[in-house]
Amino acid sequence: MSDRETITWEEDFFRYLDTERTASSLTVRNYRAALAGFRDHMGSTFQGWREASSDDFRGWLFAMMKQNAARSTIRLRFAAVRSFYQYLVHRRGFAKSPVAALQLPKAERKLPVVLNLAQMEELLSLPNKLQGEKPKIAWLASRDTAILELFYSCGLRISELRMLDVEHVDFLSESLRVLGKGSKERMIPIGGPALAAIQRYRQSAVITQGPLFLSSRRSRITQQAIDLLLKKYLSQSSIPFQISPHKLRHSFATHLLDAGADLRSVQSLLGHASLSTTQIYTHVTRERLRQAYDAAHPRAKDSAS
Repeated sequence: MSDRETITWEEDFFRYLDTERTASSLTVRNYRAALAGFRDHMGSTFQGWREASSDDFRGWLFAMMKQNAARSTIRLRFAAVRSFYQYLVHRRGFAKSPVAALQLPKAERKLPVVLNLAQMEELLSLPNKLQGEKPKIAWLASRDTAILELFYSCGLRISELRMLDVEHVDFLSESLRVLGKGSKERMIPIGGPALAAIQRYRQSAVITQGPLFLSSRRSRITQQAIDLLLKKYLSQSSIPFQISPHKLRHSFATHLLDAGADLRSVQSLLGHASLSTTQIYTHVTRERLRQAYDAAHPRAKDSAS
């Protein structure tokens, strides 16, 4: 197999991820790095993707484990390779995938970090509190409030939030139309405070169509800008740990379960394909219940000593 054919197959795969699977730029970048990582591991012995064997990939797995690579890193790299071989089987006539039956280390189940209700309320109030002197662009504080309210009200991924258009918000049905992973569409209810925040922002910024959330230059806001605005407000808060937009999604799911929502409903709201992905939040809820029990119940601790 020629080097040109190898590169062509890989580039076709990345285009397929981008156009047909609507994968994020981060996913494409991670998958590109994973394929390059395997080729680098094989070095001069790499003869092509058709010639790579299960033993070759098993050797790569052992090499990463000897280097103490995180289990999540290993699993991400093999997810990329497995997806690539699925593409090669379906689009390039490969007979089978050499990584299909490979056993990987189990994923580490780290409990997601979540804000409590008081911390969430503090964060949501900060854009208006910190507005200070009259800003150069009057509507930025109302935009930031609407962004934070919508993250918490709907549990959106950052990519889903930034790609929202005005038409995706239905004020009559109080719902939001979201295009999630794999171009799967879902409808999510919006809470009253989030709807009101969006209305105030649209009125102050005079937005009638097109992208919902704008930059100061009135183009669609970037993910980097959303990350930066969250960091700005966190630095002015009493919250003692760093959080990302995704941790607001964690907080959304955990608070719903704390209040008695069923797991299937939370799965649907989050847009998870598998219920097992959503189940990690039940562990967070159980831990919070245990902490509350230990702190409040008179017979939670063994008093005999």
